[in-house]
Amino acid sequence: MRKTIRKLFWAWDFDKEERWLNEMAAKGLCLISVGWCKYDFEDCDPGEYSIRLELLNQKPMHPESVKYLEFLEETGAEHIGSYMRWIYMRKKKADGEFHLFSDNESRIRHLTRIIHLLTLLTAVNLYSGIYNLILYFAWGNPVSLLGLINLMLSAGLVCGMVKIWHKRKLLKEEQRIFE
Repeated sequence: MRKTIRKLFWAWDFDKEERWLNEMAAKGLCLISVGWCKYDFEDCDPGEYSIRLELLNQKPMHPESVKYLEFLEETGAEHIGSYMRWIYMRKKKADGEFHLFSDNESRIRHLTRIIHLLTLLTAVNLYSGIYNLILYFAWGNPVSLLGLINLMLSAGLVCGMVKIWHKRKLLKEEQRIFE
């Protein structure tokens, strides 16, 4: 049986999203496709799969990303789907542990990619918010509500960026201890 669930996760909550997808797999609902806030599941044996997420450097159709996905599939992982630069992978638990990041350095690089994405989104929303507010005060343009929304979104993105930055900082400190 196919089941669709709509749920929102922020980019900085990718670990919560991954945990939720693995809980669904443990209940016998295997992820088969993804979209914006949309997850499609099919029945499977409970606990049959492990799910992992990763933000790629490039879009999934970029030759570098295609090579990386082919490499992952050679290890027994299956590419379920993508949303923008996020990829969703699964692997049967019977085939062994499934990790996309083999060490702290690769985890740090992943978190850095997320920080760069959030920085870009923050800059775009901040610019748009300030621009709309300037238009409102200069000419009485009624789009000021959009400007306020952009500024609030910027604040939320900064909070998310701080969370990811803190995770990355802890990984860097841990890495220094073991060097």
